[in-house]
Amino acid sequence: MCGIVGVLGSHEAAPILVEALKRLEYRGYDSAGIATINDGVLDRRRAVGKLVNLGDLLVHEPLAGKSGIGHTRWATHGAPTVNNAHPHRAGAVAVVHNGIIENFRELRAELAGDGIGFETDTDTETIALMAERELRTGLPPVEAALKTIERLEGAFALAFLFDGEDDLIVAARKGSPLAIGHGTGEMYVGSDAIALSPFTDRITYLEEGDKAILTRTSLEIRDTGGALANRPVKTIQIDTTRIDKAGHKHFMAKEIAEQPAVVGETIRHYLPVDEDSVRLPGDGLDFSKVQRLTLVACGTAYYACLTAKYWFEQLARIPVEVDIASEFRYREPPLPGGTVAIFVSQSGETADTLAALRYCRDKADRIVSVVNVPESSIARESDLALPIHAGVEIGVASTKAFTCQLTVLLILALKAAADRGEMTPEALADQISALRGVPQLINSALDRNDGLRAAAQQLSTAHDVLFLGRGLMFPLALEGALKLKEISYIHAEGYASGELKHGPIALIDSSVPVVMMAPMDPLFDKTVSNMQEVMAREGKVLLISDAAGLKGAGDGVWLSVAMPEVTPVLAPILYAVPAQLLAYHTAVAKGTDVDQPRNLAKSVTVE
Repeated sequence: MCGIVGVLGSHEAAPILVEALKRLEYRGYDSAGIATINDGVLDRRRAVGKLVNLGDLLVHEPLAGKSGIGHTRWATHGAPTVNNAHPHRAGAVAVVHNGIIENFRELRAELAGDGIGFETDTDTETIALMAERELRTGLPPVEAALKTIERLEGAFALAFLFDGEDDLIVAARKGSPLAIGHGTGEMYVGSDAIALSPFTDRITYLEEGDKAILTRTSLEIRDTGGALANRPVKTIQIDTTRIDKAGHKHFMAKEIAEQPAVVGETIRHYLPVDEDSVRLPGDGLDFSKVQRLTLVACGTAYYACLTAKYWFEQLARIPVEVDIASEFRYREPPLPGGTVAIFVSQSGETADTLAALRYCRDKADRIVSVVNVPESSIARESDLALPIHAGVEIGVASTKAFTCQLTVLLILALKAAADRGEMTPEALADQISALRGVPQLINSALDRNDGLRAAAQQLSTAHDVLFLGRGLMFPLALEGALKLKEISYIHAEGYASGELKHGPIALIDSSVPVVMMAPMDPLFDKTVSNMQEVMAREGKVLLISDAAGLKGAGDGVWLSVAMPEVTPVLAPILYAVPAQLLAYHTAVAKGTDVDQPRNLAKSVTVE
């Protein structure tokens, strides 16, 4: 969730560390800090709030030195205070940590028994204190760090810096991602390649349980058992121009606007030009013998899976179970033979989703992942990894990754239908042709921006909002509510329209807007009935539909937004756009932090 960086360089480390931390802001944080070694002396600076506060502090209290580590913290143990901010220091050791140490209370008790006191409320301080204790026994820094790491239980990415050692960083990963960057006479550590991309394009990804010993000219990696490990150096290509706002006020606005391009790229990757077939990487996936699908994800990716359930079951006639990863892994469900497990994650590092994947490893016939980061842990541990080609997504509220996830899942459902004989070649060709037209439809949806901005102005004064949808629009209602609540802080809930009379209707009055996602489809007439029930109780309906739907809805609608006409199968991809824009403009009207909403993190790498 938070981010760590480290550098052994030939230039002053502080500016490099701050620049790298800026590129990790999207992960979410509430404090930040750096530590450096200058002429063998370890020192640090920490600040609460945005990185600009740390930058201001460094102007008045600069840190010299060409070796250092840095951290953006998202509070888990202990409030976001300067004292709890990373790096944590104990004597000659400074450490930064992404993750949670599950046995820290046991370790603290052990340290207290040795007469060692504590200055913070964090689990991470325990790591520094243990390493310092090992140094006092006479162990050299590397061995002190490694011995400490062996005692830790939980999830972590770590980087150690030692007083008097200006050419050494010890790093480790278990459950949280960590990458090593190779420069010329320089070495880097980062939670992801984005942080390191301004400095190097040569990256080594640490595997689960790896420990790394870095100097400016060497990298030694030891695996879980302590044996030397040869991890490959990969050349990455991150388009750094896609990590700025490109003239937009927020990353979220930019990423919403990028959707025609990235969805088009996704379609081209899996649907070859001039062919009416689906092309998957490697040996692909044959659905003809698949008995059941289990789809697992968290957050917005979970709603993509809920949408895909409709597609797989209606088009391919495959039974589908959809689970929230954090529940799936502890429910320990049986997986009968013929089950393919599909895991969806933007980052590919979501802790609960990764744990669920590992649970399925010896139980499912095949493990498939739908990810945005091909080198992520989830991708590497899958039998088949399907990249969504959304490009770097910085805004915490997922937008383009969601529509690209939907696109890949629909393409999989089409392939499944064809493999199982549930769709003729002619029908598949028609569906593929229609799907290729989606980028243009998204462009048209983006043209509704002004109307959605005006509607958002009205929504911004509400305290509660309901989203309703039927069929394929039900998951979109859930997603629309999530988007609104996470960036505008307005309480919002999504429901299946047919559930209105089973409870939510009790909330309806003139102060509760109801957003209805309702293209003209076979279920539209039933949706109109639900609208009438809302309006009969003085509820205010914001109807998002096509021209035929707006006409068929009749009078009494509070606000309406006209969408392009689209076939029902493709509607979820298209209707994601107004849900995103509505949330975005509502948040802007309220003046909230759109890209980095409070308490949220982009990549949830701990439970």
